Amino acid sequence: MRPWWSFCSVAAVVCLFTLSGRAQVKIEVNWDKVERTSQTSPTLQVVVNPPLHHGTIVSTNAYKAVHDLGADYVRYVPWLPYPKLGVAELEPHTNGKTSWDFSLIDPMTIDFLEATKGYSAILNFSTIPQWMWKTDKPITYPSDPDQVTWDYTQGTEPRDPTFNEVADYYARLLAWYTQGGFTDELGKRHESGYHYSISYWEVLNEVEFEHHMSPETYTKLYDAVVTAMHKVQPDLKFVGMALAMPSQNPHFFEYFLDHKNHKPGIPLDFISYHFYAIPTPDQTAEIQGYTFFAQADGFLNTVRYVEEIRKRLSPDMRTTIDEIGAISADDLAQGEPGHVTKPIPSSYWSLTGAMYAYLFGEMTRMGIDVAGESQLVGYPTQFPSVSMVDWNTGNPNPRFRVLQLLHDNFGPGDKVVGLGGDFFSRNPYVYAMPVITKNGKKRVLLVNKSQNAMDVQLAGASGGQLEYADQTTGFDPAKKTYVNSDKISLNGFSVAVITLP
Repeated sequence: MRPWWSFCSVAAVVCLFTLSGRAQVKIEVNWDKVERTSQTSPTLQVVVNPPLHHGTIVSTNAYKAVHDLGADYVRYVPWLPYPKLGVAELEPHTNGKTSWDFSLIDPMTIDFLEATKGYSAILNFSTIPQWMWKTDKPITYPSDPDQVTWDYTQGTEPRDPTFNEVADYYARLLAWYTQGGFTDELGKRHESGYHYSISYWEVLNEVEFEHHMSPETYTKLYDAVVTAMHKVQPDLKFVGMALAMPSQNPHFFEYFLDHKNHKPGIPLDFISYHFYAIPTPDQTAEIQGYTFFAQADGFLNTVRYVEEIRKRLSPDMRTTIDEIGAISADDLAQGEPGHVTKPIPSSYWSLTGAMYAYLFGEMTRMGIDVAGESQLVGYPTQFPSVSMVDWNTGNPNPRFRVLQLLHDNFGPGDKVVGLGGDFFSRNPYVYAMPVITKNGKKRVLLVNKSQNAMDVQLAGASGGQLEYADQTTGFDPAKKTYVNSDKISLNGFSVAVITLP
């Protein structure tokens, strides 16, 4: 074990402490040592819920923010808590009639497709109509489309063991938005008039929880859905798995990524999985900072082992980690009767923004293709602690501002360069990722993982530009300023980008 003082040695990062207790951190960059060319895109996911109804102030402002961001790979998920907002055929066909109904689904989906037009997007209508699963009795759903329910997805055995019934449902969904409509099970034509371009379709969400699918069951379903949807749009690419707990499911990766377990010709384009930091109920805001970054480091170890499996079995496959965020302990109790959401401290938004920036930096170093922050709108009863906007106004909160900062300054094609020294010589609280951008600018991402202010010494910074988002900027856009020395001051949980002159 190294003595404590060796962590403040004089290599890539030197940490000293002034009499005032403010940490002084020195960053040394090896600009001539290119470690990899970035292929990582920062983006977000949009989960359907009532505040996103067409025409609301929340929807208008939130989708303006998405449009102005201009990110690729934005993920759209009509999800199980609101069956009427995400399931287009809620009842099986009977007496010569089907129940196809897009009247509530279309306005919200079209808002998304318009906001992301011109960029790639990932659609995931993640909830299979419940009647397609065997259950002891029919599963009901609220008549009010805006009433949340958490028990819609039940059953582990499909009504049609070939999954062709499920596959045909998804093929018709795709045709509705891309081919102007579809012909239903009874031979009746339904016209939509929509001819949108959809780049990617993710097949279901967190399947180890929803219907408790085994890798074998999910792979069979995936193959059936992909086969049916390819008949509608041959150039459509697919995202698979969307696992909630990747560290607990190594067999899922081993099985799904092995081509021999799929039908011949089935494309394996992307895998996906998720991460949320979750504190225990007794943790104060001060303690959560340590917890979140410790859990983030644990997740990065999971990413490393998943990447080794991917490279071994499906090296041409890409990776999107399309839900990255934190969930408060209070949110886990949101389904209990009489639950009232507790106030969320302002520091929480900056902390979770800093955690995302740190994960984005490390995923860039590892060659992950997409880092998706979760989620655009959360609100009381539907994970308010995960929101990226004010759920009353739709205006971006600090988590969205951090995403904007990263999107505007980093991306595929940047050359990631090295830091001097080794792991043990670097300050545990200030994270740095230096790059040479596509247009030749020297730029450094800095993340203060501490609630305490830090002073960072970076050679060559004087005369450059500093852009940062933290507790002082709040809900406002990241602040830009010029620096007149090589010392940069970082506030607690600050995400900063320094562009050298």
